[in-house]
Amino acid sequence: MASVVAALAVTAGLGYWGYSGLFANESSDDPQVKAATAAFEEFLDAWEAGDAPRAARLTDTPDNAESLIKSVMTNLKPSKTEIGAGTGERKAEGEVQIPFTVKMTLPGAGDYAWNSKAKAVEKSDKWKVAFSTHMVHPEMVPGQTLALKSRDRAAILDAKGDTLQSTSLVGVVDEKTGKGMSGLQARYDQQLTGGSGPVKSVVVVDRNSGQVVKKLTGAKASQGKPVHTTIDSKVQEAAAEALGGVKKNAAIVAIDPSNGHILAAANMPSGMNRALEGRYPPGSTFKVVTAAALLKQGMKPSDRGDCPKFVHVNGQSFENQDQFTLPAGSTLRDNFAHSCNTFFVNSRGKLSDSTLHDTAGAFGIGGNWDVGTAVYTGSVPVANSENDKAASTIGQARVQASPLVMASTAATVKAGAFKQPVLVPDAVKNEYKAPGRLDGGVVDSLRDMMRATVTIGAGKALKGIPGEPHAKTGTAEFGTETPPRTHAWMIGYQGDRNLAWSVLLEDGGSGGSDAGPIAAKFLKNLVG
Repeated sequence: MASVVAALAVTAGLGYWGYSGLFANESSDDPQVKAATAAFEEFLDAWEAGDAPRAARLTDTPDNAESLIKSVMTNLKPSKTEIGAGTGERKAEGEVQIPFTVKMTLPGAGDYAWNSKAKAVEKSDKWKVAFSTHMVHPEMVPGQTLALKSRDRAAILDAKGDTLQSTSLVGVVDEKTGKGMSGLQARYDQQLTGGSGPVKSVVVVDRNSGQVVKKLTGAKASQGKPVHTTIDSKVQEAAAEALGGVKKNAAIVAIDPSNGHILAAANMPSGMNRALEGRYPPGSTFKVVTAAALLKQGMKPSDRGDCPKFVHVNGQSFENQDQFTLPAGSTLRDNFAHSCNTFFVNSRGKLSDSTLHDTAGAFGIGGNWDVGTAVYTGSVPVANSENDKAASTIGQARVQASPLVMASTAATVKAGAFKQPVLVPDAVKNEYKAPGRLDGGVVDSLRDMMRATVTIGAGKALKGIPGEPHAKTGTAEFGTETPPRTHAWMIGYQGDRNLAWSVLLEDGGSGGSDAGPIAAKFLKNLVG
């Protein structure tokens, strides 16, 4: 409700609802002033309520008034509006001048207020507001309106300095408030906008061109600084194209093993960044870690071991996918390449309750990674039972990882040592160092077995692709259904370049037959 109020001085030093004392509060005994003020307050009530047609009918130029008031209120979208009239003064017979104050709370711009004055004129025994653009706001002239302008927001860039094209990584900005709501836009909101404070300013714009004519607030805001990432646009595009048409939730991550730079993080659909933050059982891709533990205990890739259909541990049954078996005389290398669950479960006796946890540490799993964005670094708890240890050998039970973690696992084999993944180098202050390191012989054996996965094993989808791909497949059970549903995984690295990667297909079936073709498409995209 419009009321007689003292006017607010619009200066940087005053509180929003502070008063300047410019206008007197006393009412007038002049009948014309009283009548004019009453008519003007009716106009202000309608304006305050955002009812442009009603306000316009109380003016001498209804069409102009409705158009401008509607424009101002639509552009500013105030969450709160208070407009109050001061004490009117008769300027001539049938003409009264009335000061007034407009106060608004604006999304992204905060509190804003201004003083103005209007004339009310008597025509045919009725008082009308003499409407003008200058009356609405004294800084405007005809042909102009008020609007909100977002503070110039710096860009999020890829490794070459071009604008990063990845919604899942970049995130979104709230159109109303101008603040980053997710992804890098949220994490680096102050850097991108130039600091704290309102992210939008009130401006005068030309109604025809939309060009800013004058800035009314926020003139001293500092400039935002871009965020530089390690994303390689070609690798990111290859990953995104490989996920095109995929009907399941899916993700691809690519890393440079030499420095840990994240080259790609693609998600299908975009939105949730499951590539970096997702938590999943890694299934048989974790056999890279289990094999490393067995090799450290003295096993060799040529050591023989059976691969039966089933293994039972304290009444719990473990089996191979589709209950396959391998011929007698099969080796660790064969069992790894074909991803035999029962062999690895049967090998648990060579491992202590903490061996897998400790070996995972050499791959950086579970560490406090300072990446420059939110990530999930995985978890490999110390086994609390024989069954827990058995399931952990094949990446089940309580073992959890993200696609980023499994790409990093492959990168560790390629590089020979863990190198913490990095997305925003300028933001990394304390790069995580793994508490242990893989022996050179263990690394050599893992490389040989990951290559065998492609040439003779479950990773045959990559066979013949240039770049000498090394891989490990994974089919990870989840949920309580019978038979259980499965996530499909494939991880690997290229022998001819610094590129390690992982592919996850949620509820996607088999690692070899379902994740494999996506990985193949990704690698083919890279070689044209």
